[in-house]
Amino acid sequence: MAEKILVPLDGSKVGEAALPYINDLIAKLVPGGQVEVTLIQVVSHLVHYVVVGEEAVRSPYTPQEIEQLKKRASQYLTEAEAALRLAGAATKVRVEVGNAAEEILKAADELGVDMIAMSSHGRSGLSRLAFGSVTDKILHGSNRPVLVVKAPKGLEN
Repeated sequence: MAEKILVPLDGSKVGEAALPYINDLIAKLVPGGQVEVTLIQVVSHLVHYVVVGEEAVRSPYTPQEIEQLKKRASQYLTEAEAALRLAGAATKVRVEVGNAAEEILKAADELGVDMIAMSSHGRSGLSRLAFGSVTDKILHGSNRPVLVVKAPKGLEN
């Protein structure tokens, strides 16, 4: 039976902090069994700001812009999965549109994963309140184990 791991990535170096741990885990699991890793990225900013002079207006992305964002996310995930394949894992990529935490939890249920492995930006206090915490929502909303790797300080996005 394959071990299934879901790894959410946001396109940042901080978001990739869990990947070395996943590689180590694959190396330990592969000799005795199959590991299937699905990398997921959620396109969640469905509006952007158009600045005209001193005014900024919220503008929804067009369907064409959303498709471009999804295409870039898919390319990024395909590049990120190369090291996992070299470690011996079967890999898949998945791009969703919507609320990051909700889409990650939904994908975990649909795929029947054994674990979600992700990194944390390590925000606290006002920064956490202002930006929210996808990791926190996953930890509290998941009914499966969650491996959280705190990104090293000074890691750039």
